[in-house]
Amino acid sequence: MQRVRVIDSHTGGEPTRVVLEGGPALRGELTAQLAQFRAQHDRFRSAVVNEPRGSDVMVGALLTSSPRPECVAGVIYFNNVGTLGMCGHGTIGVVTTLAWLGRIAPGEHHIDTPVGVVRTELHADGQVTVHNVPAWRYRRAVTVLVAGHGAVTGDIAWGGNWFFLVGDHGQSLRIEHADALLDFSWRVRQALAREAVTAADGAEIDHIELFGPPQDPANDSRNFVLCPGRAYDRSPCGTGTSAKLACLLADGKLTSGALWRQESITGSVFEGRARPEGSQSGDARCLPSIRGAAFINAEATLLLDPRDPLCDGIRAHG
Repeated sequence: MQRVRVIDSHTGGEPTRVVLEGGPALRGELTAQLAQFRAQHDRFRSAVVNEPRGSDVMVGALLTSSPRPECVAGVIYFNNVGTLGMCGHGTIGVVTTLAWLGRIAPGEHHIDTPVGVVRTELHADGQVTVHNVPAWRYRRAVTVLVAGHGAVTGDIAWGGNWFFLVGDHGQSLRIEHADALLDFSWRVRQALAREAVTAADGAEIDHIELFGPPQDPANDSRNFVLCPGRAYDRSPCGTGTSAKLACLLADGKLTSGALWRQESITGSVFEGRARPEGSQSGDARCLPSIRGAAFINAEATLLLDPRDPLCDGIRAHG
């Protein structure tokens, strides 16, 4: 019987399951640790986040050691179909979890991830600011033919994961239309694959992000984000908001350091700011910061019984 100690939280409605004990021991730089996790421990990934212990929307965060002395922890993020390079809401959940455990106090803390070191701030009120890795727009106004909908145009941008960002989509970004939004976004993703539209160096674009007007006039935008495993993000998506900030800066629609309030499909909000940093492929790179709050909702020990035919979880397909 394998025992896995976890703490669950949610950030803007999106769950994070932090693995504290019972996970695989990984060594080396975080990129090497990610490779080890992918190659040798996919059964563990599935057992932790997939049904019957988890769900399609659950994001896992394996706390691991970092070779960088300035980092309080290393983290490998994963979901129902694989691993993630970075996760904004998950990083807020990790910092909140470390505070809950008494391992960190309010102040600045560095987290090592496979895409680079992320600087975070734990505020006195419990909110967390994530100073993300550099974000940038790779291509502007890319058009694909989406089955049942025709031509759809969007931008390709990096915010820690690759996104296809669409503003003109004709969809209603309301929670009661989630099924229709999932279907549309999945068709967009299929169109990208069918037409061989990729990100830099041929990378897969595995997140689709739709934008529209906010329901709350205090906010600047509302989004709907399709995640790689065909679940939608309940939060405003930290890496997706970072990608959006990069596009706004590139288009001159946001000034350096200006506040951008991103509303999710559930109505939760992240506060985003960004400042330019050099250029890439003609578009501005930026250093995005995302502020939000996570709330602890469970402490548990998962039991992985080898006699259980579903011990490794019900595998999802991306």
